[in-house]
Amino acid sequence: MEYAELIEVIVSDIGKTLRQVEPTQVASLHEAILAAERIFIAGKGRTGLQMRAFAMRLMHLGVRVHVVDDVTTPAIGTGDLLLIGSSSGRTGSLLRFVDTVAAQDARLAVLTGNLNSPIAAAADTLVYLPATNFKADSRGGNDSVLVMGSLFEHCLGLICDLLIIRLKADLAVSEAEMNARHANLE
Repeated sequence: MEYAELIEVIVSDIGKTLRQVEPTQVASLHEAILAAERIFIAGKGRTGLQMRAFAMRLMHLGVRVHVVDDVTTPAIGTGDLLLIGSSSGRTGSLLRFVDTVAAQDARLAVLTGNLNSPIAAAADTLVYLPATNFKADSRGGNDSVLVMGSLFEHCLGLICDLLIIRLKADLAVSEAEMNARHANLE
């Protein structure tokens, strides 16, 4: 495929996938974020990078947020929310986090591409992104020209951006306030 054709196919794949995400699921995640005392963000691989970017934007909004596995991350507890991004919903280390959340009486929110996974089954709040290469999901996944789960990662990033736009309005945070929290040790 030529460059222009690839752009059209990629944009079409992303649009088709995002239109299949249930708005009520995204709204529930939005409410869970607003209700939490602190947000803990987790994900592995490229999905983990998207989740870290989301954590950064939450910090820009003034939300108390921590990235799991950072050395400065405190203990999770009652009133907190662990938000996991996982296409497969089966990553071993993320499953261990799920056990900790349950033991500490915290809440679990999940963005996943696999409804038939242990992480999805444990979620208090779930957003399903039908953008995975894992066919174990009963609803299947969308086939895409994008390779190795990239469709999930791109859609995840855009859903997170959508949440930031909504949270920015709800929290009445200005762009100037967000910019003031931007890193200056660069």
